[in-house]
Amino acid sequence: MELQQMRYVIAVAETKNFTRAAERCLVVQSALSHQIARLERELGAKLFDRTSRRVQLTPAGEAFLPAARQSVEAAERARAEVTAAAGEIRGRLAIGAIPTVGAIDLAASLRDFRSLHPQVRISLRMGASGDLVDHVRQGALDVAFLGLAPGIQPTGVRRIELARGELVALVPAGHPLAEDREVDLRRLSGETFVDFPAGSGGRAQSDEAFAAAGIRREVAFEVMAVDFFARLIRQGLCIGLLPASVVSQFPDLCVVELLDPPTRVEHLVWSRRRPAPAAAAYLSGLGVAEEDLQSTPGS
Repeated sequence: MELQQMRYVIAVAETKNFTRAAERCLVVQSALSHQIARLERELGAKLFDRTSRRVQLTPAGEAFLPAARQSVEAAERARAEVTAAAGEIRGRLAIGAIPTVGAIDLAASLRDFRSLHPQVRISLRMGASGDLVDHVRQGALDVAFLGLAPGIQPTGVRRIELARGELVALVPAGHPLAEDREVDLRRLSGETFVDFPAGSGGRAQSDEAFAAAGIRREVAFEVMAVDFFARLIRQGLCIGLLPASVVSQFPDLCVVELLDPPTRVEHLVWSRRRPAPAAAAYLSGLGVAEEDLQSTPGS
């Protein structure tokens, strides 16, 4: 069993396509297929069900995949630790973030990190807070930026609180609320809303605030991309609630402050194990103390 074979299995599992997996791994498809078939013979089990329309992991493949990821990541980390000891940061930095990060300029932080450590492979995945925490715990992400309702704390990870902020209403120009400086939630109850998907961390603070006030509201549009929030509002289809820290991106829309507004807390999280050199360097650049980067006993 070879590391490269494991890389091929991971690529096929993630792309669900042998051709795209071969392109990602920079090999011809026949070579990738041959190596996976060879591994299956060694294991005595099929890892993939293949049809003309789809590629799907078998139960054996589902069982093999987490261990394959851990093996590949361990090898890459060992290589990164050696180069870090020699004074050069290499390896990967996999970051997750909610679409409404406001506590830092995320793009600028990645630019600065890239300028200091050009040999690091940086990736960024946007998603919901709950999913991002799971990916950090599983090792698929090194670092994640979350937004959660007050009182909710991510578990199974190390964390620091970055910022607390209030939500504001965003309405199109010409909307009857556009002239108001401040409104209560009841004034909004008759409006149609755009919001994040039900059950997501980004949606929770708004839902909880309306529920606490005993107010029902209609969320007709559920989207993840903040830019699309603004596009729907701009067309007069709805209004939305977003963190005050991000609404400056949309100067053509009107911001209305809320009485007793929903609030959220932004967190920075990482694994309970000591981060790999690239992740440790990134976290240090964000001001995380060295003692906070040490592994948690029992992790």
